[in-house]
Amino acid sequence: QVQLAESGGELVMTGGSLRLSCAASGRNFNKFVMGWFRQTPGKERDFVGAITWNGGATYYGDSVEGRFTISRDNGRNTVYLQMNNLQPEDTALYYCGASGSRGGWDSVRSYAYWGQGTQVTVAS
Repeated sequence: QVQLAESGGELVMTGGSLRLSCAASGRNFNKFVMGWFRQTPGKERDFVGAITWNGGATYYGDSVEGRFTISRDNGRNTVYLQMNNLQPEDTALYYCGASGSRGGWDSVRSYAYWGQGTQVTVAS
């Protein structure tokens, strides 16, 4: 069992930066691939990015590639999402998830555990 808690979301101006954190409680954090997704009202949860167990590989959605960076600190049981050059279309509720799957990390179906989300709002 893993509990996840996101933080760091807030209102930011276009072109600004934010760093989201996702703190995990429970055991074996380093056994999970960690992912970030985002969702706006009435739409499906979209893949933002994922990071493998030891941070050796990262994957990103097309819309954030080159602007967002995922990292993790297994000693602190925390995964981060650094977001730069934020745009109004990045406004969403951001979720982190923990996956025990061996692939398919761009799909919500691969994630067994989710946090409650943190709101990011980018003002133009």
